[in-house]
Amino acid sequence: MNDSSHPSVPENPANPASRVAEIDRLVSHVWMVRAFLKHCEEAVDDEELQEIHRDLYDFMLALGPALASGDHAAYLKQAKKKLSKLRKATELFVAIQPEVSSHTNFQMAARSLQTAVDQIVQLVRA
Repeated sequence: MNDSSHPSVPENPANPASRVAEIDRLVSHVWMVRAFLKHCEEAVDDEELQEIHRDLYDFMLALGPALASGDHAAYLKQAKKKLSKLRKATELFVAIQPEVSSHTNFQMAARSLQTAVDQIVQLVRA
């Protein structure tokens, strides 16, 4: 099990294929948080939550074509280009989460998203 204080880094972070595989694994966590936020009752009337789940989706959608074609350089370039938006959406969710709901589901979603994004940042910048 990964400890969030020690992000998972592939054995050979210089290898673009390893970095892409690890980022894609972490994107699955981002996807689950995005799905949770998109479908939660709290998002119905909350523009910030709607913006967050759209920004998370935008990051993942941008990576799809390069992933499908196996173009690791294009994938990493696109991830770097969209990284700022992903980080801002994450920071916003972590900041507003206590106001939105103190329920454990929201706390875990914020923690999960922050952990995955921290690791994605490391991999994109490797």
